[in-house]
Amino acid sequence: MLLTSKDANKLLKQLNDEYSSLQVRESLSKVFVAATIENKDDARPNYDYEATSKKLAEISEKIIKIKHAINKFNVETIVPEFNKTIDEMLVYIPQLTSLKGKLSIMKDTPEKERYTDRNSSNIIEYQYINYDLKKVEEDYKKVETELADAQIALDKINVSKTFEVDL
Repeated sequence: MLLTSKDANKLLKQLNDEYSSLQVRESLSKVFVAATIENKDDARPNYDYEATSKKLAEISEKIIKIKHAINKFNVETIVPEFNKTIDEMLVYIPQLTSLKGKLSIMKDTPEKERYTDRNSSNIIEYQYINYDLKKVEEDYKKVETELADAQIALDKINVSKTFEVDL
């Protein structure tokens, strides 16, 4: 079966939901309570251990195959604009996101700000930035652009390149 990464992840989510739902149904029907005056066969919920176990195993095997195919695709597929594999991009993007957050705080910090410390005396103190604000603003714009470009490049591959999943 040929899938894009987007389609594979969608299928994976469906299978995980199906697996969880089946586990819940099993949990609710594998044991039951019947009053001593009831016929316990009339109170018995519909449950087939062997059929349920078989279905859970089938879903598990599909999940394993899809996850393996996604991992293989991520390790082998290069994002040309960045000369990195998808796997590397999945590390790089959070790094860029973190750097963007740090630079955002730095660019928004006033160059000079009244510093108040609860334990301080009557002396007025100021907090000053210890970096070139223009350089931080430039770096922020570069990182913001790089992050957007990285996300777009990754998204483009995830919806266009296909790989084989043996289901």
